[in-house]
Amino acid sequence: MKKTLIHTSPKEALLIAALIVATMGVTIIGFKWVPHLAIILVLCGLMMFGFARRVCFKAMQKQMAEGVMSGIGAIYLFFFIGLLVSALMMSGAIPTLMYYGFGLISADYFYLSAFLLTAVTGVAIGSSLTTCATIGVAFIGMTEAFHANPAITAGAIVSGAFFGDKMSPLSDTTGIAASIVCIDLFEHIRNMMYTTVPAFILTALLFVLFADPSAANLNSITAMKTQLLSSGLVHGYTLIPFAVLVILALRKINAIYTIIATVATALIITYIHSSPSISDIGGWFFAGYKPAADLGQTGSLLSRGGIQSMFFTQTIVILALSLGGLLHALGILPALLEGIRHLLTTTGRATLSVAATALGVNVLIGEQYLSLMLAGETFKPVYDKLQLHPRNLSRTLEDAGTVINPLVPWSVCGVFISHALDVPVIDYLPYAFFCYLCLLLTLLFGFSGLTISKKEKA
Repeated sequence: MKKTLIHTSPKEALLIAALIVATMGVTIIGFKWVPHLAIILVLCGLMMFGFARRVCFKAMQKQMAEGVMSGIGAIYLFFFIGLLVSALMMSGAIPTLMYYGFGLISADYFYLSAFLLTAVTGVAIGSSLTTCATIGVAFIGMTEAFHANPAITAGAIVSGAFFGDKMSPLSDTTGIAASIVCIDLFEHIRNMMYTTVPAFILTALLFVLFADPSAANLNSITAMKTQLLSSGLVHGYTLIPFAVLVILALRKINAIYTIIATVATALIITYIHSSPSISDIGGWFFAGYKPAADLGQTGSLLSRGGIQSMFFTQTIVILALSLGGLLHALGILPALLEGIRHLLTTTGRATLSVAATALGVNVLIGEQYLSLMLAGETFKPVYDKLQLHPRNLSRTLEDAGTVINPLVPWSVCGVFISHALDVPVIDYLPYAFFCYLCLLLTLLFGFSGLTISKKEKA
């Protein structure tokens, strides 16, 4: 998406961007529309703008298609995540984790437990979405028994999962941020610790403050454990697929190959403790796993997964990527980015501009990767001019790009997580402390000069 079809002035681009944000805000938050409709409405408006500027429809369509192709890997990955969740349910991996979780997790520090466990898992597998769809789903399943607040629990899950996504060498976003500015991956991760570690500690302390010793109803916990046991899915060996997932991820095996191996292992485990027909397996993989026995409220928690559950997310990814391609093709994004370059004369201004751009792309397009790529490519020359080491840029990209995406209701991560956890983004947003603490700390360090490194003289 290097070439633009028309020239758009910065003022014109700013007006269009404001209209897009207003349209999405009013339709999604005010009218309760699904994000798909809001994005389609914006796409229609942009195509009318292109038509008024005499841009050929086929040219716009081509640029939208190229935008989709830039994220085709993520679209395919969602199919496999749907299969993975079904496989981990039918094999008993998630039910067993939930069962043991009831016994190991302190009710007094339930939110802290959710944050810490998802953080460890996120670092191990390098995927925030997979973490939310597995460990996150398990914790959401425990909220009723612990009389926990689902919104706070989801905030803890999102905080932990995106800590892992940000700090894992296996993470796509971590690799993209480092590669955009051409620095070593582990140098990038080490430099991120200056903002990430304080944000992690502060988040943990905040979740400790939410501890409520009187919240847990042990009778409810016992009832849910009994229902889980009666499902016939709870066995210690069913955690083997989780072990396969983590080990292959640590060995840097491709995510899809890792998921395929995990699903294959889960299928073997499934046939050890039950004998489903091939027809049952196919139905579960497509429509999601559904336990045969009546398990009461626990049954609804175990009825998840399937590639069908991914269609909502996949279609919004396609639309979001199309929007990104069209915004670039009509010169709107390039004009917005070019219009502020001349203001960047200090480290603080540069940091603020990068953060605002990454955040703005997340809000405008809802796409995590584009927020990193567009902001990174635009501001590399600015950091060179100010003699700032590129690792400062890559850190800010992650602090304002990677971790902000789940806070946008119509974003790829926001839509996926809200549906996986069944908690709206607006509900968990106030409690996703880690995400906006990273943004605040990167701005603080940018203006104060703390942890900002200069280029080494040749």
